[in-house]
Amino acid sequence: MELFNFEKDPEYINLQIELIAMQRWVQDAGQRIAILFEGRDTAGKGGSILRFVRYLNPRAYRIVALPKPSEVELGQWYFQRYINELPNKGEIVFFDRSWYNRAVVEPVMNFCTEQQYEVFMKEVVILEKMLTEDGIHIFKFWFSIDLKEQKKRLEDRLINPLKKWKLSTVDIEAQLKWHEYTHYKNEMFARTSWDGAPWVSLKGNNKKKARLEAMRYVLANLNYTSKGNTGAHLYLDENIVTVIPSIGDESKDST
Repeated sequence: MELFNFEKDPEYINLQIELIAMQRWVQDAGQRIAILFEGRDTAGKGGSILRFVRYLNPRAYRIVALPKPSEVELGQWYFQRYINELPNKGEIVFFDRSWYNRAVVEPVMNFCTEQQYEVFMKEVVILEKMLTEDGIHIFKFWFSIDLKEQKKRLEDRLINPLKKWKLSTVDIEAQLKWHEYTHYKNEMFARTSWDGAPWVSLKGNNKKKARLEAMRYVLANLNYTSKGNTGAHLYLDENIVTVIPSIGDESKDST
């Protein structure tokens, strides 16, 4: 059960009104936006997407949550099935996990070879630069939780009949492979955060704050019509949000 009620929160409602204005601008101006939601299992990716789209026009957004690749897809260029899902003119696409599966989940779970991993890490920024140069806005969120909170949420999935469908073999192994996830997450940040599409890490132990800050980050970084008319503040809470320094930035934290 949620510990808060978004519907009664004026801050949330104001951000939703801003999102509606932003979506209208996307439609009117023919913009294309791709928002990637990544993070540890149970970190709150899916719930965050549902909060984003609560009041949006369903005709102008899609939620993409691809299953494991088919035999045909396994024989294709890795990015091919994701490219098929990129936003069309006037559309926002929310990726509930994305091509960055190959940066963290796949190497941790041995779903790809080391060579496949390295090829991906060399190609992904090149691809994203091509997409942004063509006009697509890319946002990359990583929802972070601590070990204790993940354990509590996994246990809830085991006993809550409304959440059992979320539990998978990968989820069960998440706690056992905690440090491997950390290693590959740090590598992903270090090698794939760049000026046009930096990684944005959100502390997700508090679901409400993480979700609000994700919305705020998108709104703050788009110049849509009627921006700020609600009076909602669009400056970020640095206690929740960390924008990962770009590749080559000497100030990058190496820890």
